Amino acid sequence: MTFPGNQIAPGLSEFERMARDAFQALPDLFRERASHVSIRIQDFADADLLKEMEIDDPFSLSGLYVGVPLTEESVSHPSLHPPEVYLFRRPILDEWAARGDVALDHLIAHVLIHELGHHFGWSDEAMHKALDEAD
Repeated sequence: MTFPGNQIAPGLSEFERMARDAFQALPDLFRERASHVSIRIQDFADADLLKEMEIDDPFSLSGLYVGVPLTEESVSHPSLHPPEVYLFRRPILDEWAARGDVALDHLIAHVLIHELGHHFGWSDEAMHKALDEAD
């Protein structure tokens, strides 16, 4: 697979660094509200998750939020699982290579913001607005 500008695809640790940099670039308020969200980097979603989500192509899932959105969390109904965002490196790299018109760090930030949007309980419209402002 050819990557834009004949670049070498980053490994998991470099990809994680890029995701952490994207998180640090978020506005302070968002970063503070998401400070307890773990960011996990994997090459692909595991087979059980893909089956549960009824996804046949592992390249079609680039990110996932696991947890209770802030808008639904309460003292009387606490989350039993700490919130996590998963970024799947290979699908993101595949999209980066296919598009060729976006920097990888921007694409990682885009997926991260989308998944954090689920944590905040944002509508798709609010997520698109945030993503447009980030670009």
